[in-house]
Amino acid sequence: MQGRVEWTGGNGLLCTNSNEQSIELDWEDGPSPMQITLQMIGACSLVDVVIGLKERQFTKVWVELNSTRAEQAPRVFKTVEMTYHVEGEVPEKLLERIVSKSHEKLCSVSNMFIDVEMTSKVVVHRS
Repeated sequence: MQGRVEWTGGNGLLCTNSNEQSIELDWEDGPSPMQITLQMIGACSLVDVVIGLKERQFTKVWVELNSTRAEQAPRVFKTVEMTYHVEGEVPEKLLERIVSKSHEKLCSVSNMFIDVEMTSKVVVHRS
């Protein structure tokens, strides 16, 4: 895996991967690198959830994230709390197992944060 991050002037960054796909960031007027990192923890795990629910009937899946960071530099994450929501006919115990498996071994992003207390809960919204 390769990538490049280029300063584009002012507060701008252009993040490009080896497939020439890119994300533009503005660390003052847009998501900061830490905000993007938090969202990528959620994105990585949400992929696991959607794939894990492949046989079930659902219409919408999302995860809400709350975090705390160290007061002093480096301002690393101290805690990350994730609440997973699924709209559909999904057994809550199945969703809990999928989320647990994601955090235990599947989600590469969240597993990089060894000293971060990560917690999760699930909410199933049935019609």
